Amino acid sequence: MRRLTDQELDELSELAVESAENFIFSKVSKKEILDLNINVEFAYDEILDVNIIVDLDLDELSSVNENIIVEEAIDATLKNIRKFIYQK
Repeated sequence: MRRLTDQELDELSELAVESAENFIFSKVSKKEILDLNINVEFAYDEILDVNIIVDLDLDELSSVNENIIVEEAIDATLKNIRKFIYQK
């Protein structure tokens, strides 16, 4: 894998947060979301290490499983990160 520039890492960070947000908002009504925090960190040595933390707090009346939505959002985000890297 080629080395990404600082600008590309910034773009990738924005893409990752937007990807996770969009996925969650496509599955859960904004009215049900009490709190949403998304943190994406990149470490770059020989390989790109990606750490995605999604904290999602839903209304207690929501029928959505928070853990499943968070895991699916992270998976979707990682797929979008791979697409970005390999299309550049």
